[in-house]
Amino acid sequence: MSDSPDRPSSGQDGTTEPATMLKGPTGAGTSPETRGQTTIADGVVAKIAGMAAREVPGIHSLGAGMTRALGAVRERVPGGGTGGVSRGVKVEVGERQAAVDIDVVVDYGFPIVEVAAEVRVNVIGAVERMTGLEVVEVNLVVDDVNLPDEDDAEPSEGRVQ
Repeated sequence: MSDSPDRPSSGQDGTTEPATMLKGPTGAGTSPETRGQTTIADGVVAKIAGMAAREVPGIHSLGAGMTRALGAVRERVPGGGTGGVSRGVKVEVGERQAAVDIDVVVDYGFPIVEVAAEVRVNVIGAVERMTGLEVVEVNLVVDDVNLPDEDDAEPSEGRVQ
């Protein structure tokens, strides 16, 4: 993702400050809905983007191979995970803009270019509607294609028993 004046700067440890949207002037002469500020954390935007991407037909799952494997293990451990809604989603949130990167697995038979376009439309619509942030880009990496027989595959028995 390219640098933008509205993007937060990362600290030395790689963390970023949550986005702050200033709502306007404060004081007794202003309307109540414009007094103060609203802060939206990066994780909130990532969850919205993840849910919106999963709603698109043809999306099998989100996340690169290792991310999916670790997430599956984490979900099986009691208290280990919340379902991974934002797994495979990375966001950069500024004061007024957001950029989103998503790793996806597409179901076999779906046109990848059309699925990617629909994911972009859905993610941009959901994030902008729910947060008021302008989404400047949604980058997708198609990490894998899910074949119909992969879901039903049982572990094969080893040659040695």
